[in-house]
Amino acid sequence: MGLFSQLLLLPLAPARGTAWFAQKVAGEAERQYYDPAPLMEQLASLHRDLEDGRISMADFEREEEDLLRRIQRTQTAVSRELPEPPPEGTHD
Repeated sequence: MGLFSQLLLLPLAPARGTAWFAQKVAGEAERQYYDPAPLMEQLASLHRDLEDGRISMADFEREEEDLLRRIQRTQTAVSRELPEPPPEGTHD
């Protein structure tokens, strides 16, 4: 990008910076939302709460369904990011 182009686009710099920051925040929030470790920890805690009588079976089932759905989405997202394995029977 030349000097002239940079000077013309200078007024847009705050907007581009804000958009970049919002994109980074949204990416981090999504990463944390789909991280399987806290989800598994929440699921174990939910089971303990049920065993100790702190929540009802209806509440347990509703929350468990949500956590299992989130865990499944996490696993699906991770599997989409992994490269496809080579077909069986082919060797390099």
